[in-house]
Amino acid sequence: MQEDVKKVLIKKDEIEAMVKRLAAEISSDYESKELVLIGVMKGCLIFLADLLRNISIPVEFGTITASSYGSGTVSSGQIQIVNDIDVEIKGKDVIIVEDLVDTGLTLNYLKKFLSLRKPASVRICVAFDKPSRRKKPIETDYKGMDIPDEFIVGYGLDFDEKYRNLPEICVLKEEIYAGLID
Repeated sequence: MQEDVKKVLIKKDEIEAMVKRLAAEISSDYESKELVLIGVMKGCLIFLADLLRNISIPVEFGTITASSYGSGTVSSGQIQIVNDIDVEIKGKDVIIVEDLVDTGLTLNYLKKFLSLRKPASVRICVAFDKPSRRKKPIETDYKGMDIPDEFIVGYGLDFDEKYRNLPEICVLKEEIYAGLID
């Protein structure tokens, strides 16, 4: 796998510090509230687990699987709900947890989709943000860090279901995904 990596963009200790900062903010903001984290699978799995372990207040969690990528490197623009949430959110404060916000299409869709279930609030927490790729405006309430417009993998993010297990955020060599860019 390492031979496919062009460079390490974000080191493991930077990611750990980011997660602790976000968890502290969320813990402070939601003290004495009924909080539910909804992780957008599969990419958020590692980030969600780390975030949960660092939140210091009672919290429930669920997952939803939504996709707009398929096996390419560019969003298709069409959102598909593959698996819906299995936790009650009516009247509770919800934070959608996502690994990466790119075009904004998936998060816009999910925020509206989950709002139909009448939660007390719906906010968004993302680990990594590519604001230069935005097609639809989206407000992130908790943001780890902005990243450049490069195709990243690791810490749960994948290319064609591979590289999720890399402990750092890495940029793939272009020849790995050349020909799959729209």
